[in-house]
Amino acid sequence: METLSDIYRAKVGAGELTSDAAQLSILPALELISQALMAPEPKRGFFRKAVPVDVPKGLYLWGGVGRGKSMLMDMFVDHLDIPGKRRVHFHAFMQEVHAALHEARKTGVDDAIAPVATDIAKGLKVLAFDEMQITDITDAMIVGRLFDKLHEAGVAIVTTSNRVPDDLYKNGLNRNLFLPFIELIKTRLEVVEIISENDYRQNRLKGEQVWFSPVTADTRATMDAIWHDLTGGKSEPLILTVKGREVEIPGFHNGVARASFFDLCGKFLGAGDYLELAQNARVLLLDNVPRLGRTNFNEAKRFVTLVDSLYEAKVRLIASAAAEPEMLYVEGEGSFEFERTASRLREMQDESWGAE
Repeated sequence: METLSDIYRAKVGAGELTSDAAQLSILPALELISQALMAPEPKRGFFRKAVPVDVPKGLYLWGGVGRGKSMLMDMFVDHLDIPGKRRVHFHAFMQEVHAALHEARKTGVDDAIAPVATDIAKGLKVLAFDEMQITDITDAMIVGRLFDKLHEAGVAIVTTSNRVPDDLYKNGLNRNLFLPFIELIKTRLEVVEIISENDYRQNRLKGEQVWFSPVTADTRATMDAIWHDLTGGKSEPLILTVKGREVEIPGFHNGVARASFFDLCGKFLGAGDYLELAQNARVLLLDNVPRLGRTNFNEAKRFVTLVDSLYEAKVRLIASAAAEPEMLYVEGEGSFEFERTASRLREMQDESWGAE
């Protein structure tokens, strides 16, 4: 049977990947989990009791952004020849859990997590989470018990994160209540750091144009091509929860987000929303930035705040716009102040920007 190492080397040979020693070092751990999950179930005699579920030890793969964690996890999930597998972005999964808990509480059940975990675990052998991070007190209180229930149901967990387990929910409210979950991760998952000097998401854009104007059929096609190159055509909405409100980013995959100017600046969003986006995305594709002025002054102010948030977080911005940065906002109240934003937008186009 073809191994993950075979698949990886074939992709390198086909030019789809660049061989990376750090990525290769992770494959044996994923291969062990893969073999355990695909092993035939023990035969049961007619009069014998059911064999207890033996859950393979999962994996917590952490390291810097753009190191290939999500790519390796996708390769692992695609390689698994079993029906009971699921791959989901952690943030999206927690949104599902909150919705399911809300429905379960309507039934008057004492412990809403138990039926929710049971429903999630039905027919499932492995759950692969991308980009685990805990920033919300509600998530922190739920996730430990939920993972415990899933393990009891025989579900193996594989997850990626930018943080070592000890830094999850760092400095969070009532963090002491979250510490048992960190110990649970260390006990039931093998914690492995991927150490690579390469940031592949940023490197794929080095030397490439990232600002396209004016907006034409050609620039739209180019934005679509970049999106496909960075995400492989895979996408799902990302729902951000900010102070009890939900903010939807229409397209998201492996730290790459895509939205229109209207999605982010035409709605009543603010700095907190943009900061949350910047924490979740490494690259943002922003479509259809219009000319700015007195007719869309509020949208222009939001755009300035968005750019500041992306700039401070070193998020790579790829945009299609009506004009070059210096010509976006040339008259009306706020045009003078926009010069700073235009300067930042120009700086963010440099291929070395954000490399640190």
